[in-house]
Amino acid sequence: MRLADRITDIIAKVQKMIHFCWIGVWRVQHDTFKTRVIKTLNLSIRSFMDRDLQMKSAALTYSTVLAIVPAFALLFAIGRGFGFQNLLEDELYTIFPAQHKVIETSLVFVDQYLADASKGVFVGVGILILLWTLISLLSTIEDAFNNVWDVKSSRSLYQKFTDYIAICLLIPVLMICSSGVSIFMSTMVQNHVTLAFLTPILNLALETAPFILSWLAFSLSFLLIPNTKVKFKYALVSGIICAVAFGVLQFMFVNGQIYVTKYNAIYGSFAFLPLLLVWLQISWLILLFGCGLTYSMQNIFAFNFVGDVTNVSADYYRKMAMVVMCVIVQRFQRHEKPHTRAELSTLYDIPIRMVTRITDTLHTGGLLYRVSLEDDRYGYAPAVETESYTAADFLTTLDAIGDSDFIPCFNTRYPHLISMIEKWEAEAWQNAKDTLLKDINIESVMAK
Repeated sequence: MRLADRITDIIAKVQKMIHFCWIGVWRVQHDTFKTRVIKTLNLSIRSFMDRDLQMKSAALTYSTVLAIVPAFALLFAIGRGFGFQNLLEDELYTIFPAQHKVIETSLVFVDQYLADASKGVFVGVGILILLWTLISLLSTIEDAFNNVWDVKSSRSLYQKFTDYIAICLLIPVLMICSSGVSIFMSTMVQNHVTLAFLTPILNLALETAPFILSWLAFSLSFLLIPNTKVKFKYALVSGIICAVAFGVLQFMFVNGQIYVTKYNAIYGSFAFLPLLLVWLQISWLILLFGCGLTYSMQNIFAFNFVGDVTNVSADYYRKMAMVVMCVIVQRFQRHEKPHTRAELSTLYDIPIRMVTRITDTLHTGGLLYRVSLEDDRYGYAPAVETESYTAADFLTTLDAIGDSDFIPCFNTRYPHLISMIEKWEAEAWQNAKDTLLKDINIESVMAK
């Protein structure tokens, strides 16, 4: 075989493989480890591109820059209470080895921030402002996670206030305590000769501790931040993948600082700022990708389809909404347990995102109730009188869900056209078949 033929054959095989991984895999009905992995990666990449996570990571980077001084202020305030301020400073110098002047200047800002916070006009005003800055950042993170999970409703204001304050106070305490435990264990082994045999094991534990803490931090983020039920095993798998990626990024970031300072003495310190921004944005991208990966693994069996649900026609959407409503009503009539979104998607071959869109719309329109089930899940039950509710009633209500007064004075400006359309609808569009658009003079049907 000639070289050109071999190259052509290889290109054809690669194209076939890419087509299978991107489109063909969704037509595979049997479940294998290979197809599950391909589908998970496929769906994660689709979610990453469809949800515009690059833009969301940029927004989170901006919010982080605004909250970075209050965050360090809270961390150092708690650290001083535990007597670990010097330890925290040493950790910063370790993470940013080439930026001693930048860290010293930042610590001055932190001290000034704490001093200003303690001199508020009212007791606690400065602390409230500090916490509000961090809560705003956490709220932005939750909105990004909810968008990935197709969750339309976020936590209530009370839940945000209580949960976020708990996170803001708990994370610094855990970080400080973990550092304190490391120092305590090292000192104890060194001071007790009988425990010297534990030194290799302790050294290994201390070396792997940052990775394990990073793994747990990512896993808990994927588990707790979205306002929906997330399975722990999927959050754990995504967490270890993101922890590895973040460790690689951290290594590149530390060496990047040294490289910039070594080969560019004039602009080395200034180059730290764009380098930090790049590091922050990539870190947020890793976090958002991990969230999408968790979502993909948990909902992989609900995605045996190809296509973008946002491009579904209005007619096709009405048909799928009719299927969902009929299933819910009939299960209610038979006194059966309400289906969840995942069950509706899996049993009736409707994409999970479309089921989410339909149930949210019907719930907003007052056609469905959310029913709490076990394991913090919820299903759907009809919110209408099922004995007398007709298909025409449903379609009429479905078409009316949403803002019907978007343009001011629209109904009074085109009353004749609106009445004409309503008459056509009542007649099942029979007379509309004989009316040409070119014959409808908008000027003549407008109100004078």
